[in-house]
Amino acid sequence: MAISGETLEFLFGKPEKFVFDRMKKYSPDIFKTKILGEETAVICGPNGHKFLFSNEQKLFTAFRPHSMQKLFRSYKAAAAAPVQISREAESKMLRSPGFLKPEALVRYLDKMDSITQQQQMQTYWEDDHERIAKLVSNFDDITLGMHSIPVNFPGTIFHRASRAAAAIRKELKTVIGEKKAAIATGAPMQDILSHMIVATDPSGERPDIYAKVLAEQKEVSAAKEAGKLLEWGDIQKMKYSWNVLHEVMRLTPPLQGTFREALTDFTYAGYTIPKGWKVYWTVSTTNKNSEYFPDPERFNPSRYEDEKAFPPFTFVPFGGGPRMCPGKEYARLAILTFVHNVVKRFKWEVLSSKEKIIGDMMPTPEMGLPIRLSPH
Repeated sequence: MAISGETLEFLFGKPEKFVFDRMKKYSPDIFKTKILGEETAVICGPNGHKFLFSNEQKLFTAFRPHSMQKLFRSYKAAAAAPVQISREAESKMLRSPGFLKPEALVRYLDKMDSITQQQQMQTYWEDDHERIAKLVSNFDDITLGMHSIPVNFPGTIFHRASRAAAAIRKELKTVIGEKKAAIATGAPMQDILSHMIVATDPSGERPDIYAKVLAEQKEVSAAKEAGKLLEWGDIQKMKYSWNVLHEVMRLTPPLQGTFREALTDFTYAGYTIPKGWKVYWTVSTTNKNSEYFPDPERFNPSRYEDEKAFPPFTFVPFGGGPRMCPGKEYARLAILTFVHNVVKRFKWEVLSSKEKIIGDMMPTPEMGLPIRLSPH
């Protein structure tokens, strides 16, 4: 695929700067560009978010850049026989997979809590630490390759990502096979993956903020019997902790944006977008916009105490509409469970205050964020 348009600036510059520079130059609502070989319209701001979320499967369908298509082979391509599935059925399946339904999430919570605690982590992970380290390394290579130029030649980012994707597919098939075999023999389900299989088949240095999170987590623990695992109601009490995580996602979103493809010609903000053009949606157009978030570079979890403090569709870390991230609630449970167990046990110090974040499309600490832990 030819390298053309603004691909290099999009991939190797700062995504936020790429978007904001063009919003200032052309329009705060929409601008056009050419990236990854595709004519692309970038829809901006909360009104743009709302327009896209409201027209999924009407005006837009999901589109993955060629690099992602090659790394993540669909179940259709891998199937032994052709699979016929409607766009509506596929969308419904993606929105509500069995292992992410509320009743399934409730079952995961105690297991999340137990494996997060140090003793359980040692019990369940010690034998597989090499396997986990290898998977993590491969996943890091994939995240860097997802928005790279898809040139599969030794030495390129995409080549490393392709090899990593193949290795992960092979390893996960092995792991899932092992879990299914163990379940079939009646062995106890000692990890979250086993529960998922069953459900599927039928801060910088801000001591003031840390102190508030710690106080909240101690309050949750104090209301429980000693040794009792977290329950659904406990998670609902972690409001300030969740506000802190909201602010983390605003300042460093786990994913900058996604692509769609126009199913038909449509008009937005006075401009006509032709059928077949790609549409890029990104949280960058609102997350650090002072119009919606005063003093946008300041880490301030109290922003979220008043849900009406900023307009609808301004803060959308998990997307919205039919293609809202189906793992939103799972992520909330997993992260808050981790925070609960770490914060109430340890203080920590970041060992490298100048560590860089690499892979701007999917941010990753360059050195893995080494920290020094100290028990309370």
